[in-house]
Amino acid sequence: MIIDTHTHFYDPCRPEGVPWPPRDDALLYRRVLPEDYKAVAVPEGVTGTVVVEASEWVEDNRWILDLATTEPFIVGFVGNLNPESDDFEKHLASLAGNPIFRGIRLHRNEVQTIGDSLYSRLELLAQADLSLDLLIDVEQLRWAVRIAEGLPDLRIVLNHVIHVPIDGKTPDPDWIDGLHNVSRYPNIYCKVSGLVETARERPAPPELIYYAPTLDHLWEILGVDRLIYASNWPVCEHGADYTTVQRIPMEYFRAIGEEAVEKVFCKNAKAAYKWPDRAH
Repeated sequence: MIIDTHTHFYDPCRPEGVPWPPRDDALLYRRVLPEDYKAVAVPEGVTGTVVVEASEWVEDNRWILDLATTEPFIVGFVGNLNPESDDFEKHLASLAGNPIFRGIRLHRNEVQTIGDSLYSRLELLAQADLSLDLLIDVEQLRWAVRIAEGLPDLRIVLNHVIHVPIDGKTPDPDWIDGLHNVSRYPNIYCKVSGLVETARERPAPPELIYYAPTLDHLWEILGVDRLIYASNWPVCEHGADYTTVQRIPMEYFRAIGEEAVEKVFCKNAKAAYKWPDRAH
């Protein structure tokens, strides 16, 4: 079983359009729905996906959940709610009533404004057995650690290998130090995604050897239980096609062993998101 824990679905053809992606992104500004994703993912053995953030519009959380009602390939959904909004608790309670809703994602600017009120809102996620995705850079890792320390029951998922620049060599020492710090908190996971997007070379090299130094540090520091496969489709297509995006980590973890493949490509994601079993 392979679960891809980071896909985006949206439809610019809706009457209301979409706030993202922008019209000038010729690659991404198109209809992107489950059937489009399955066309590229199913041939690679993918059996389900966790969708991440349709848009900043609150009602688009419902739009994704509506897609999931007729598409069991969607095993979970990480929504988009502003914890500092006056309506946060109301919207969270409503969305959490749907078992496909598995948490929310915060971005760099939101993480950096953490205060006591935000902590209390994030604690609601832990109480509901939901997760928190973080789209951050190395500079914001200290905030992820602060959240993990203050809310040890909240499962935190770092996105896109924390946006470390990849150049085929030893990664940024600050990133390595940050990973060591993160490793002290068992409630923090990291998605193995964004590799081709953060590659310094263009086009992104398709060979595993280019990404191996980064993957080596992830494996050595976070180990078998904390890494989660994700594609970031369709955004990843700015760097490579889906087959290449999946092949790079699959080739790496297959060389380590079957347990690594099973955990990185499914079991760790299940532990982080706790999605309900769905009949395909």
